[in-house]
Amino acid sequence: MGNLKSKEKSNPRVKKIVDKVWDRFASTSEHQALGVLDLYCAILLVYNDINKTVPGPFNDPPTKEEVEELLKTFDKNDDGMLDRSEFTAFIETFTKNVTARVSTNILLFSFVIPTIVTLARPGAETLPLLGPAVKRTPKPIYSAIMTTLIVFAGSQFRRT
Repeated sequence: MGNLKSKEKSNPRVKKIVDKVWDRFASTSEHQALGVLDLYCAILLVYNDINKTVPGPFNDPPTKEEVEELLKTFDKNDDGMLDRSEFTAFIETFTKNVTARVSTNILLFSFVIPTIVTLARPGAETLPLLGPAVKRTPKPIYSAIMTTLIVFAGSQFRRT
């Protein structure tokens, strides 16, 4: 138990998430634990917050089946529910995975995509049909259009 407290103290964001979700869902449960439906609802709320605040494409939450698998992984006493310590371990792992994905999106949208767009413009200006339009288009508008196209193409690719 001492390790749990030191982990919570070392990561205040995780503690805040745990407290918020635990207070919302476990307080209504007679078992003071979260089952698969409560856990799934909690994850949907977290993803909703992430998608509202983080730049980049929409982050799809895990499916109910994936949440059931996660529950099995973190349910140490095999009662089909997560108590507070199991839930804390789950949230710590969950936030690490989401943070890695969000960090990748931030890197893509702040550096990689703008670099590709900038480097591709001279080549686009030499295209027979599009070249004259690309030359007349101001750089910020060209960058915005190309970034949007890249994001759209990436989201279509990700769905297949």
